[in-house]
Amino acid sequence: MARILLTAGPTRAYLDEVRFLTNGSSGRMARALARAALDRGHQVTIVSGPVTVRYPAAAKVVPVTTTSEMLAAALAELPRADGVIGAAAPCDFEPARRAAGKIPRAAGGLTLALRSSPDVIATLAAAAKKTPRGRRPPVWCVAFALEPAADKARACAKLTAKHCDLIVVNDPTAVDSATTRVAVYDARHALVGARSGRKAAVASWLVGLFDRTFA
Repeated sequence: MARILLTAGPTRAYLDEVRFLTNGSSGRMARALARAALDRGHQVTIVSGPVTVRYPAAAKVVPVTTTSEMLAAALAELPRADGVIGAAAPCDFEPARRAAGKIPRAAGGLTLALRSSPDVIATLAAAAKKTPRGRRPPVWCVAFALEPAADKARACAKLTAKHCDLIVVNDPTAVDSATTRVAVYDARHALVGARSGRKAAVASWLVGLFDRTFA
C-alpha cells in the first residue's frame, strides 16, 4: 500500500476580480487514476483545481484555485506521500499584476503582461529529494505532459528538466474527453509502454505500471 499524492484539474490565473485565464482540463483522468489507485489498496490525496467531476469518496480531496495554492497545498501533503502523480494542468502563465475590481472595457483592446507561474511538479520533485525518509524508499514522481502529436522530444526535455522518474505524454485530443492515448518514458528517455482507450482503462494500466516500477 502506498500513499499517493495526486494533483488534478486546471488552475486559474486572475486578471482582475472576475476574469481569469485557465484551460480545458476536466479532472477526468485524475479521477480515473484515483479510482484505480484506491482499487489497488493505495491511499490517495487529491489536490485539485476547480472541476465539476466528483472524485471517489475514499480519497482525501484538497480543493484549490490558483497555481500557487496548488503548489502550497501539495507541498503541505508531500511529507506524508510515498509517490506523486502530477496529472493537473496548472496555468503556465499568470498576469504580472492582478487588477483590483474589474478592468473596464476599452475600445482599443487590452495588452496583458504575463509571467511564468510556479512549476508544480518540478517543485514537488525537488522537494521530494530533500524530504527525510528514514528507511523508507525515496518519494517517486510522475509527470504528465500534454504535447501536440504527443511529441516525445518535448516531453522528454520536460522529464529531464523536472527531475521526475517517469513522464506520461498525451495530446490535445484528451482534453475533456472520456478517452485518451498515452506513452510513458523513463528518466533515460526510453519508452516504457503505451496505451489508448477509455480513461478508466488507461488509468488502471498506468497505476499497475507505477506499482511495478516503484515496488
